[in-house]
Amino acid sequence: MASLSNRKVAILTEEGFEQVELTSPKEALTAAGATVHIISPKTGKIKAWNKTDWGIEVEVDKQLDAVSPDDYDALVLPGGVLNPDKLRQNKDAVAFVSAFLDEGKPVAAICHGPQMLIETGMIKGRTLTSYPSLQTDLKNAGANWVDQEVVVDNGLVTSRKPDDLDAFNRKTIEEIGEGVHEAV
Repeated sequence: MASLSNRKVAILTEEGFEQVELTSPKEALTAAGATVHIISPKTGKIKAWNKTDWGIEVEVDKQLDAVSPDDYDALVLPGGVLNPDKLRQNKDAVAFVSAFLDEGKPVAAICHGPQMLIETGMIKGRTLTSYPSLQTDLKNAGANWVDQEVVVDNGLVTSRKPDDLDAFNRKTIEEIGEGVHEAV
């Protein structure tokens, strides 16, 4: 497994993220040596969604308006239905995600997280996966949607659901270890 001791990773989220889709990648990235910050438009603590009800609260490390994509080597977008729906309405959040894609930095999105990728207008021609209910939205945005555990397209890592987290985490760490890819 790649050592990420010199890498900084942003996890961009809002309230209503799927709990395990934030905690599992964060633990895996930290174990690989990365510095990981939870970034949100909110301050203080934000609440997770845990399958069928509210879950834990996590501390926001940095507020979105206080950071720059230049501060980070990679970006993780957890799913949950509420989280990306809130984020995609936030122009600063969309600009933050767009900057990573534009610069070819690794971006990893799971479950409903790819909704943020749609908002960037930068996924046309890219191959990715997501929670199955998003496939029509992704296809309409010009993406090639496939039903696979994990898909990597030039530094863009996507997975469908929490059951895919082991593969998602492994590929995310691998892509971050490889660094910047050619911007698409």
